[in-house]
Amino acid sequence: MARTTTDFRCTECGWTSIKWVGRCGECQAWGTVIDSGEATGVIRNLKPVSLSDERAARAITDVTTAEVEHWPTGIGEFDRVLGGGIVPGATILLSGEPGVGKSTLLLSVASRAAEAGQRVLYVTAEESASQVRLRAGRTGALHESLYLAAETDLATILAQIDRVQPQLLIVDSVQTVSSSLSDGLAGGPSQVREVAATLIRVSKDRDLPVLLVGHVTKDGSIAGPRMLEHLVDVVCQFEGDRQSSLRFVRAQKNRFGPTDEVGCFDMTGDGISEVPDPSGLFLSNTRHPVSGTCVTMTIEGRRPLPVEVQALIVDTKSPQPRRVVNGVESSRVAMLLAVLDRRAGIRLGESDVYVSTVGGIRLTEPGADLAIALALVSASRDVPLPRTLAAVGEISLAGEIRTASNAAQRAAEAKRLGFTELIDAEAGLLRVAIGKAFAVTDGVPDF
Repeated sequence: MARTTTDFRCTECGWTSIKWVGRCGECQAWGTVIDSGEATGVIRNLKPVSLSDERAARAITDVTTAEVEHWPTGIGEFDRVLGGGIVPGATILLSGEPGVGKSTLLLSVASRAAEAGQRVLYVTAEESASQVRLRAGRTGALHESLYLAAETDLATILAQIDRVQPQLLIVDSVQTVSSSLSDGLAGGPSQVREVAATLIRVSKDRDLPVLLVGHVTKDGSIAGPRMLEHLVDVVCQFEGDRQSSLRFVRAQKNRFGPTDEVGCFDMTGDGISEVPDPSGLFLSNTRHPVSGTCVTMTIEGRRPLPVEVQALIVDTKSPQPRRVVNGVESSRVAMLLAVLDRRAGIRLGESDVYVSTVGGIRLTEPGADLAIALALVSASRDVPLPRTLAAVGEISLAGEIRTASNAAQRAAEAKRLGFTELIDAEAGLLRVAIGKAFAVTDGVPDF
């Protein structure tokens, strides 16, 4: 017999407890444990079922290793992130901030698949069919093999799948679809879990690839239970700044390919277009050298990109000088200022410091330390660096320059783009690197 008890469940990680607590015992989140209203227990007299020969366990050496085939979506940057394309039977979750362009990208994927002869079903649970039709007409995503349905009920969506028999299913979004078999409002943990599990089961049974749009919370994580990310095969994050038209797609989880690839897109009024070579997007257009600028080679996924770092030093009489950064970590800049003061004699403690990147890209890797430091020195002395110079390296607290990852790949890309001088870990110390960078410039004190 089953013993019925009250079950309290965490909406973030699924941890359960027999009594209510204010803090989850697993993920340590506050206020996420709620009464699930489900009966728990153990059925003691559970009888085993009969297995057919097809479902019987086999030796691992007898299992065939058939290669998983990807079929390309027609968008090269998206295929790069997915590992070559979409795998039949795979479930892909695409999340991102509101208005970043998730629906526009998937509508473009749907139209390319329809042009390739695939039957595509696009289910919109947030907009009406006429609204999606207007966007498709504006972006050129109209095709006879692309079917559109505006539904929020899971049972109706399953009926649409049986009727259309699609070869690609897109659901926008999983948080707005509800099932009558689960309690709660659409977007709740139980509803998201039920909807996702059902769509994944349909995907595996029919070898039907499914693309799901996921909402994000205010801190950038995917809304709903964390179980959603465990259930799907691929999790992609769509990133972008509203002040810029540049968009990035990153794979956070991929069972069929790498997770370190990045796709670059440009959002325009006519839709979204891929940027196969974004090497010039993060450099300024000025032809003459300007003080306070330095170029570094950063790694986005497996792709090296040149990024220009700009710095501005302004004298101030304020007892607390300002430290304003954009695109770089404020703690990293504070550490570099301390190293420049102590190890190189560049004292900026009584000046306002502004550091920014070109194009809105974020530099989070330590390989950009040397470029930031050289830009700060150039701004403090008001002496420009050569436009043909690039700097790559991590700076330690001892003033040493450490080798950045993929150094050979960065150097090759810098040479291809016309940077004839590359300052890296071969300089050894920060003072040596500063002197080497300004060796070709007159009027700079000997460092």
